[in-house]
Amino acid sequence: MTRSAARELLTIGHSNLAADRFVALLKDASVTAVADVRSVPFSRWCPWFSGKTLAQRLAGEAIAYIALGDALGGRPSDPRLYRDGVADYEAMAARAEFAAGVERVVDETAHHRVCLLCAEREPLDCHRCLLVGRALAARGLALGHIRPDGTIEPHAATEQRLLALAGGETDLFRDGAERLAHAYRRRAQAVAARIKARA
Repeated sequence: MTRSAARELLTIGHSNLAADRFVALLKDASVTAVADVRSVPFSRWCPWFSGKTLAQRLAGEAIAYIALGDALGGRPSDPRLYRDGVADYEAMAARAEFAAGVERVVDETAHHRVCLLCAEREPLDCHRCLLVGRALAARGLALGHIRPDGTIEPHAATEQRLLALAGGETDLFRDGAERLAHAYRRRAQAVAARIKARA
């Protein structure tokens, strides 16, 4: 058992939530620190989710704000981390900066009830689940996803939905771990950040 086996970690996507509703969801889940994993912590449509504004609002609610987009963001600036124009989550997870970001989150769970923040409402449409959450679950953290209605979906249930999305594509793999890895890879290819090819 790893030293983080008993620790919990939550995730949330701000989507277009009102600021008060977002804070209420965090407070209802007893969150004491938000780890922002957006590469660019800015929202044109919901300016209250822009980094500095959000950090100030959370501070007023006694919730710490930790900016981790450089290490754990889903839109890497390094073009070598894209394959055929799509962010390569496996290559991103192999970076030393990513490992350091994961370690920072693990360390924070010793002092806080941490919630990873990104923009997408649906965990299976977001790197917070498919990349960062996967790595943290592999470290032994008990992961859950805060849904807009306030329920917390256990990561195991999210992974079952992921397998269902992959459908028959995973039947080629006999081992459960291989089926799940294939489902993660396929979903990442479908939803990961993209860059335009140079003309």
